[in-house]
Order: sequence, then C-alpha cells, then structure tokens
Amino acid sequence: MAYQTHRRDFLKATAAATATFGVFSSVSAAEETKAANDKIVIGVMGVNGRGSALAMGFAQRPNVEIAYICDVDSRAIAKTVEAMKGRQEKVPTGVEDFRTVLDDKSVDVLVCAAPNHWHAPATILGCSAGKHVYVEKPCSHTAWEGEMAVKAARKNDRVVQMGNQRRSSPFYVDAIKKLHDGAIGKILFARSWYDSRRGSIGAGKEVEVPDWLNYELWQGPVTERPFKDNLIHYNWHWHWHWGNGELGNNGIHSLDLVRWGLNVDYPTRVTSAGGRYRWKDDQETADTHIVTYEFGDRMCTWEGLSWSPRDASGSSFGVSFHGEDGQMTLLDSGYQLYDIKNNLVEEKSGGVSQVEHFDSFLGCIRGGGHPTSDIEDAHKSTLLCHLGNIALRSGKTLDLDPQNGHILGDEQTAAMWTKEYRESWTPTV
Repeated sequence: MAYQTHRRDFLKATAAATATFGVFSSVSAAEETKAANDKIVIGVMGVNGRGSALAMGFAQRPNVEIAYICDVDSRAIAKTVEAMKGRQEKVPTGVEDFRTVLDDKSVDVLVCAAPNHWHAPATILGCSAGKHVYVEKPCSHTAWEGEMAVKAARKNDRVVQMGNQRRSSPFYVDAIKKLHDGAIGKILFARSWYDSRRGSIGAGKEVEVPDWLNYELWQGPVTERPFKDNLIHYNWHWHWHWGNGELGNNGIHSLDLVRWGLNVDYPTRVTSAGGRYRWKDDQETADTHIVTYEFGDRMCTWEGLSWSPRDASGSSFGVSFHGEDGQMTLLDSGYQLYDIKNNLVEEKSGGVSQVEHFDSFLGCIRGGGHPTSDIEDAHKSTLLCHLGNIALRSGKTLDLDPQNGHILGDEQTAAMWTKEYRESWTPTV
C-alpha cells in the first residue's frame, strides 16, 4: 500500500509557509477550463465516513480519477485505498496532510468531508490553490467563515458545491417546482424536523493521542484542546468548538429545502429554545431544539430531537409547506399534496440520489456556470443553522439585516458571528 505520513509536526514545519489562508497563487479560469471529455482529477480529504462514500461515488462518474485519499487517521487511509482498488485503473495515493493535494498541480478538485471546523478553511485554501471544491454540509463552522468561503470562490473563479444532494435529486426538483408553480398557493409557513435516537456520549477522559491519529492536524485552525477518548470520530459534532450540533449536522438538509421552497434568502428574525434534556454527559449542544425563522410575510420552524426517532408524521426527517390553497408534506420517501379542505390531491413516491449532484458539479467545472448548490446559496442555508445556534446560546431573539443576515443592535451577540483561531490560521482571502 502506498501512503505517506509526513509533516506530522505540521505547525512547526509550516508556520511560516502556510501562515494564512491565501498562500497559494490563484489559477485563472482560462487555464483551468476543461472540455467535456477531459479527465477531472480529485483528492478526497476526510474518509472515515462520508468521504469514503464520496470517493467511491465520484470514481464511478465518467472520466474522473481519485488521485489522493487523505486523512489524519492512518487506518482510514489504508481502508479506503484498499476499497478503491478495482474501482478505477490507478490506485489512489494515501496521504495524511491534505496540503499535499493542494501542492499537486495535476489535481483539479478538493473534496472535503473532514469535520465541520475544517469545511470553510479547506474550501478557502482549495480555491486559493486553484482547485474546485466539493465541501460537505454545513459549508462552514461559523457565519463569518461562510462569507469568506463565498469570497474565496468568487475571487479565484472556482466552482464550489456543498453536499446537500437533495438540491439535485429529480424527485425534490419536481416537488419544489410544483410549489413554485403555485400548487398550494402563496406559502405562508413551513415546518421542518429531524429526529433521531442517539445514545449518550459519556464522560471522556484525557488520554494519550493514539499512534494512528495526527491530532494536531485534526485540530488544524481551531484553538487547541486536550484529546479525549470519546471525541473522535463522531462525537465532536456535539461540542461547539468543532461542531454545530444536530442543527448543523442534519438540520441543514431540511432547512435548505425550506428556504428553497419558500424562495427566500435571509431571515429578518430568529428565536430559539432548547437544551440538553435526555443525557447527562459531555455533550454541549442541544438534544432538544426548536428554532423559529421569520422572513417578512412568511415563516418556518425547525425541530430537532436527538433522542426520539419518530416525528408525528411517522418520519425522522421532513418538511411540510402550508399555503393559502393547500399543503405539501415532503419526505425522502415521497410527497403528499392536499387542498385547503385537506383532500389528498396528489401523491408521489420519492428518493434521494447523489449522482445528479456530482454531475452538476463536474459539468460546471468542464463547461462553466454555477452548480445546483453553489457556495453562495449553500452559505445562505448554512447561515440559518448558525443563527439558530446563536439564538439558542445567547438566549436572545435575533433581529437581522434582510440583505445579509447580519445581527442588528446587539454587539455582544453579533460577536458570535465568528470565533478565535489558532495563531496564524485565521482565514484570509
């Protein structure tokens, strides 16, 4: 197996060379424009879960090659490289530090499926290095990072797509088109939810970092915290330092559908309530959470339960749209359309596909244009998650600028728009 473990002590070795996000020279769009039959070369960052599936999925698309498998966990590198054998002609190279991918001029795309605190920094670095970027949801860890990611994509003329594949799934495209065509009249309210049965994460202990993990590189741009034995590879989601709770983990999917269906951009007011009610453990983020968003003459809610798997609709995930002339209940399994008298008018089976999402991204790299979940649109949906969490953590109602979603009239709460970074790692575009 060919993989490298290099730059273990990356902070010392690269403090000067990669001190800010923006150290790589931009590559012009003309130099990178590809004809439809040109091969697209990809490096995948973070393959312990979703990233492995992305590597397999992209490898199945025509004229695409996975050149690098990158992870701070040497076990994940070995497992994914092995799994890629036979899926394409060339076996990918395994590397620990994703900046190896950025240094390779033959690579066209960085796919980022690392933890949330890496999503925007990796996107910014990728764009600055001349790479197009496919970044998993949420596209940022803070609201400010999302704005910076948009700037990086535009400044470097890069295609950046977020991994909210429902945006490209034909079933969802059809359902939202019906709403926009007036199937239920003017939509005044939407309700979204995500319910799951998660167990306790327990109380972690500070222990030695295992030899298979480069914890320094895993932490990357965030300020340092001790390693605990219940943190990696999933429970970081429930710590504000690295994650965004269930709202950023899965709420992003349903809230994106809400914003798409309502055809709105930024809210004018956000309120939030919830807390940790089920388990007494290390989790910091809410396990029971309700957020209300107002968009002028319409509104929506999001409900998240991390300990109860079934909503009143019988589904763990979904959105219902309520209009002057009817209602649509939209689930991954299908949708039901009712008139204002609660008569079932139409019912259709559904499904989520990621192939169309991949092809939208790859097609824009080859032919230009913006993909179905372009970074600017992705930021608007991700911002709803950040605002809901800020409202919860501050205990305040947020009054917002409808032009950009910025918090108005409260400097203390507005400071939560961003966070502190490790020395020399503050994003720069």
